[in-house]
Amino acid sequence: MQLEIEVKFWPAADWATIATRAAEAAASVEPALGNPRLETSILFTDDESVHDLNRDWREKDKPTNVLSFPMLERDELLALQAAGPPVLLGDIALAHGTCAREADEKVIALEAHATHLIVHGLLHLAGLDHEISPHHAREMEALEVKALAKLGLPDPYGDA
Repeated sequence: MQLEIEVKFWPAADWATIATRAAEAAASVEPALGNPRLETSILFTDDESVHDLNRDWREKDKPTNVLSFPMLERDELLALQAAGPPVLLGDIALAHGTCAREADEKVIALEAHATHLIVHGLLHLAGLDHEISPHHAREMEALEVKALAKLGLPDPYGDA
């Protein structure tokens, strides 16, 4: 997967490497994300921008930690051949203020929390959705935990 990274309003860090490692871990637990034709953009931005996106695209008038905007249906992603031109998987946006506050509350590094949210966002782009049912939530969380463990990061849910 090719990543296009844009960083605004986030502290200095190697966000491109963090995002690449998160994408590799996500692909290791969700093979549909391993197609080399896929391209994804990840925007590290502020709460105001994510609030605007959340309001305009999801009709939720509040900031959130991460948003995913898939460009492919899951069946299209699964049917995608490995050979061919690049295909846009979708976009992810992370809100610095919300992410930083959550990381502080969890007493973890911002980089670790952002890694989790990138994995989470990529799984959404792959067509997984924790909001469908408790069963779907458990399946998605289990994949997140597996991906993060591959990076040496602890279970963010504390119960898997």
